Amino acid sequence: MTALFNEHPHLGVECVLQELSIASSTYYRWRRAEKEPCERRRRDVELTGQIKEVHAESGGIYGSPRVHAMLKREGVHVGRKRVERLMREAGLAGLSPRRKGFTRRDPKSTLAPDLVNRDFTAQRPNRLWVTDLTMIPTAEGPLWLSAIRDAFSRRVVAWETSARADADLVLSSLEYALASREIEPGKLVHHADHGCQYTSIKLTTRLLRAGIEASMGSVGDSYDNALAENLWMLTKTECVRSRVFATRAEANLALFEYFDGFYNSRRIQRRLGYLSPIEFEEKHYAEQATAERVNLKPRQPSLTS
Repeated sequence: MTALFNEHPHLGVECVLQELSIASSTYYRWRRAEKEPCERRRRDVELTGQIKEVHAESGGIYGSPRVHAMLKREGVHVGRKRVERLMREAGLAGLSPRRKGFTRRDPKSTLAPDLVNRDFTAQRPNRLWVTDLTMIPTAEGPLWLSAIRDAFSRRVVAWETSARADADLVLSSLEYALASREIEPGKLVHHADHGCQYTSIKLTTRLLRAGIEASMGSVGDSYDNALAENLWMLTKTECVRSRVFATRAEANLALFEYFDGFYNSRRIQRRLGYLSPIEFEEKHYAEQATAERVNLKPRQPSLTS
């Protein structure tokens, strides 16, 4: 309505309103709302700016639940439905994952038992690691990615890349994990699928020497290694997406920025109480240290009359 009068200033307001059967009070209320927006509208504008900032900092990854959680962490009090509405009005949305597997079974290999049975939970760090391989396409050729994920915190404890999807690749990611984590021999399960890289003599021997129990789901079944498959869905959706990497080095840098710069340290997860994997582990160790101090505190002698 205001635009109509701006485009045709020669038109009389009252006669136009009468022709359109609009009360003059309604028109002037519209004008006041444009010049002096109500508190809710001003708040919507302010919130939309904050939402856009959180969404941009996630690389366009977060949907409304995580955006809402991040705003809450920053002390912004807003309802989840309001965040959904404002994101929809601003044309913002999260990303949805896809999956694709790449491991192949060696029919002559000796298989480890399934010690997980689709229960991808752990009560503390370094009790269950899941691992898998995937391929990142580049113009230079395929870049193979091996990663190990801790079931407790969902942290990527190790990842390595190579131009070849062989046993050396999965072995190097295991060595990196062992160097960066403190494990207790006999307490850790290493779960993979039936891919030939995971049934290789090199890997199974190294697991045995480290006191790690090997476990395997079935090849081609995402549910039997669901936590590892979920990592690939996130990586392909949030890091690779529709990007075309010119070289393997370029793809490797993007993976480094994602895993080490974002996923482990900053990407919040609903199953972790909207904490990042590193934050979740730090919270666990802080609570463990507090509990140990309480248990070690000497008891005060009871007073008797």
